[in-house]
Amino acid sequence: MDNLNLTEGIKAPDFSLIGSDKKEHKLSDYLGKKVILYFYPRDNTPGCTKEAIAFKDSFQEFIDKNTIILGVSRDSLASHDKFITKHELPFILLSDENEEVCKLYDVLKEKNLYGKKSIGIERSTFIINEEGIICKIYRKVKVANHIETIKCDL
Repeated sequence: MDNLNLTEGIKAPDFSLIGSDKKEHKLSDYLGKKVILYFYPRDNTPGCTKEAIAFKDSFQEFIDKNTIILGVSRDSLASHDKFITKHELPFILLSDENEEVCKLYDVLKEKNLYGKKSIGIERSTFIINEEGIICKIYRKVKVANHIETIKCDL
């Protein structure tokens, strides 16, 4: 299945990953709720921490709108545990160490840092509705004001 053509209005590709609660999470388990599926580069880095805290600060508003938040990175569950504990994050972080879901959602991009090229996660967010349809795709996300944009689009 070629998922490089993800567009708004199509069914979100289902997946299964282990979460920070040590349980398996399938996207299809959340039918009937809205899902904010956000991909971020690394735990405990400045931008990712700022983004996670912004989600935390608005967590109750999302719950009130029948919306759950799932964060995805290539970090290990141990790394997620430290990140969650340090910042008291109230939502699940999923570990995609094999990059399967990152590839499914086409968020792995070539990055160039100080002349060194590497493949990393491009900060991206997907809003998925109660029927499992992608309603909104944000790529190359800038952390500032991202949560406010999501709230407007929910």
